Amino acid sequence: MPRRSEKVDHRSVWRRLDSPGFEASRLRRGTRGWVLEGVAVFVAEEPCRLDYRIRMDAAWRTRDAQVNGWVGGRSLSIDVDVDANGKWVQNDVECAAVAGCIDVDLGFSPSTNTLPIRRLDLAVGQSAVVRAAWLPFPLFELQVLEQRYTRTSQNVYAYEAGTFRSTLDVGELGVVERYAGLWQRE
Repeated sequence: MPRRSEKVDHRSVWRRLDSPGFEASRLRRGTRGWVLEGVAVFVAEEPCRLDYRIRMDAAWRTRDAQVNGWVGGRSLSIDVDVDANGKWVQNDVECAAVAGCIDVDLGFSPSTNTLPIRRLDLAVGQSAVVRAAWLPFPLFELQVLEQRYTRTSQNVYAYEAGTFRSTLDVGELGVVERYAGLWQRE
């Protein structure tokens, strides 16, 4: 993974494997850390378009996130802020249930799995449990999602969340390239 001083500007396009859809994202170094931004266009009973931007500090801890777009005929505008004490606020309402979480996980995107992978920087064979502030689709209300990441080889992680299991293949920057059964980087 790149050192803090290296310039990073990584772009990805994913194709959904379980239903029609695509996502394009960009991971770049910001002025105070990292920025992950993108757009997902897919069908989940109705057509959806969701634009997002997540800012992290230099240690990959989420500082804020925005999701804007529409699901069918419903428009969305979600603003999430996290303070230095781990207090999460969604659209000006404190979300005490996710207090202390470090990572945001957008329930419609493969890209946010990159955040804990980069932050944890596990060695092969190591495993870690993460309490993520999960924004599930289509509810869009923050809740805790306990996740386990196990690095099984240089570029492969076993991912578990509750009873859900998958494999995440990552590139040299720790960016997810394949989310088994759900997303494939083009």
